[in-house]
This record gives sequence, structure tokens and C-alpha cells, in this order.
Amino acid sequence: MKKITLLFLVFALVSCGVKQTTNMLTSGDYDGAIDNAVNSLRSNKDKKGKQDYIYLLEEAFAKAKERDLRDIQFLAKDANPRNLERIYTTYVQLNNRQEKIRPLLPLRLMKENRNAIFPFDDYTDQIVNSKNALSKYLYDNAKALLLTKDKMTSRRAYDDLLYLDQINPGFKDVRKLMDEAQLKGTDFVNVYMRNETNMVIPIRLQNDLLDFSTNGLNDKWTVYHSSKQKGVNYDFEIVVNFRQINISPEQVKEKQFIKEKQIKDGVKNLTDSRGNVVKDSLGNVIKVDKFKTIKVDIYEFTQFKAAQVTAKVDYIDYKSGQLLQTFPLTSEFIFENIYSTYRGDRRAADESYYTYFNQKAVPFPSNEQMIYDTGEDLKVKLKNIISRNSIRR
Repeated sequence: MKKITLLFLVFALVSCGVKQTTNMLTSGDYDGAIDNAVNSLRSNKDKKGKQDYIYLLEEAFAKAKERDLRDIQFLAKDANPRNLERIYTTYVQLNNRQEKIRPLLPLRLMKENRNAIFPFDDYTDQIVNSKNALSKYLYDNAKALLLTKDKMTSRRAYDDLLYLDQINPGFKDVRKLMDEAQLKGTDFVNVYMRNETNMVIPIRLQNDLLDFSTNGLNDKWTVYHSSKQKGVNYDFEIVVNFRQINISPEQVKEKQFIKEKQIKDGVKNLTDSRGNVVKDSLGNVIKVDKFKTIKVDIYEFTQFKAAQVTAKVDYIDYKSGQLLQTFPLTSEFIFENIYSTYRGDRRAADESYYTYFNQKAVPFPSNEQMIYDTGEDLKVKLKNIISRNSIRR
């Protein structure tokens, strides 16, 4: 019974695969049908159950080849240089399709007592010639694009040159032109801070906040400078405008509370309700734990100071001075130190509280330190704003 079920399952899977491949063939997805058939024929290709795949592969290959050659003929007659990439990739596709099937040959069609027919051709010359023509077109077109001053055009030139370098490595001075296109297509952004508050912002906070080399914000087409560099034509500015800095007074809050707890204090004889000593079956006096109540008065002190920095991040077109985007930026840092003294038995307090008994009052941080301590949070938020909001949309 199990063997019959297994055979039925295998037959169902094969039938499903053949149907899927047939649907691909009839819908014009010839390469999808070829991939399905090739994958199925990689194992046990001579089994009777694989015959349908061989027929489908033979038909899909013929139709795919006929379609590709017809497309190439049309593109060549059109004589549009923009078609050169399509011609090249189609010849590569024709060759790759053959190489995908070649390891499976011969494939025997049992009913017709013949091998499946796959008329292979040598596309070496066509691939080389179309690649050379495409390489020349991409090279000449990229050089023409680089004559303009438009950055997006330079980026298109870079993409064309990158593709050219992939299909034809070492072609002329492509690498040099790629460097030129990279430079011409890059946006340079000057990032600086503006203090609109009545407080002094620590220099080290400014330096840390604008340390973009460590924040890793530079990307393929954008370079950020925290100070202007000679010889660089900037395209945009990002201005971190500090609008308000609030620092709370130094506060010490005091709280007093009492804790009680019962602890074991030796043992005593167990007595009944009449005060008589209780014994076990052997006549021994039964002992039980004796408890006592302990108490502690706790005096808790909390040192507290907070700083809040409010800013906005402006994206500005460097040449026109136009404001492009604005984002809010806020950060808060809280200094808190808790310490306690006690009177009584400290064992009445929870053990997790003991650490406060070992703490002492500490000097409050200066206002400058408080502002600086907001820096780590500010750096993270500023980085998120810049990384999520690109200069060019």
C-alpha cells in the first residue's frame, strides 16, 4: 500500500511539472520552459517518465532560437545604436541556452526512435563583433556625456562605463573615465553648525557632531565635509541650527521610608494551645524556628539635573540659497544619582537596595558637560536624518 501511494505521489509530481512547463511554453516563456525541462532531465534522463520533458525541451529550444534570431534581424535593420546592447545580450543568450542543454545530449525519443534535435550554431564571431560595436558606442557616448556639467548625466556616463568595463575589461582608458565621471557626478555637501541660543556650545561637541568620517555617511555619490576645503565646488549645505538649550537647576530630593522584615532568630520548643511542649512519637521535643521583627529607617537622596537641546536641520541648495528641506532634532540628557543612609537594621531592606547604601553624593556636572553629554544621542539622530533623507530625491 505504501509503495502504491509513493508511486502515485511521484507520478503526480511529474505530471504537475510537465503541466507547468507546458503552460510556460504555450505562454511564450520559452526560457522558463527550458529551465524546467533541463532541471528535470539532469537525473534519470533516460526514464520513460521523462519523455514529455524532452519533447517540450526540443520545442521550446526551437521557438526560443527562432524568436531571438528574428529579433536580432529586426534590430540590425533598425540600425539604431541604442539596439547594440540588446543585440549583444541576445547573442550571449543564444549561446548560453545551447551550453545549458549540451551536457544532457544525446536525449533519446523512444517512440520515434531518434535523438531530439537541437541545431546548435557557433555564435563566437557574432558575440565578439556585437560586443566590440557595443563597447565603441558606450565609450563614445560616455565621453560625450562627460562634456556636460550636469551631475546626473555624469552618473549615467559612469553606469555605462561600469557596464563596459564588465563586458570588456581593459577597454581603452575606461577606468580613467570612470574616475572622472565619479568626480563630476558627486555632490559635495558642506555641513556646519549655527548657534542661535544664548549659551556656549562646547567645541568638542561641535567636533564630535560633525565627525562624518566616523559616522560613515559618505556614499557613492555624496561626500560630506564638516569644514570647507579649497578647490571644492559645493552643491549643498546642511546646517544644524541650535535653537534652544534648557538646563534644569541642580536638585536634591529627599525621601524617608521605613522597612520591616521578619528574620529567623534561633529555635524554640513547639507548644500546644495550653502551653504544653509537643513531642514526636519517640518522645523527642519538637523544635520550630523562632522569628523576630527588625526595622530600618531609610533616608533616600536623589541628585537630579537635566539638559535638553532643540535644533533643526536645514538642507540648502548652495548655489541658489534655496531651503530644500527641514527636519527637527531634539536630544535630552539626564543626570541622576541616588544614595541612601539608614538607621536601624539594614537587613530589613531588600538586598537589591543595598547598593544605594554604598553610594555617596557626587559633584553635579557643569552646564557645559551636560550639553556635551547630549552629543551621542544627537549624533545618532543627525546620522539617521541624513542617511534617510538623501540630498537628491
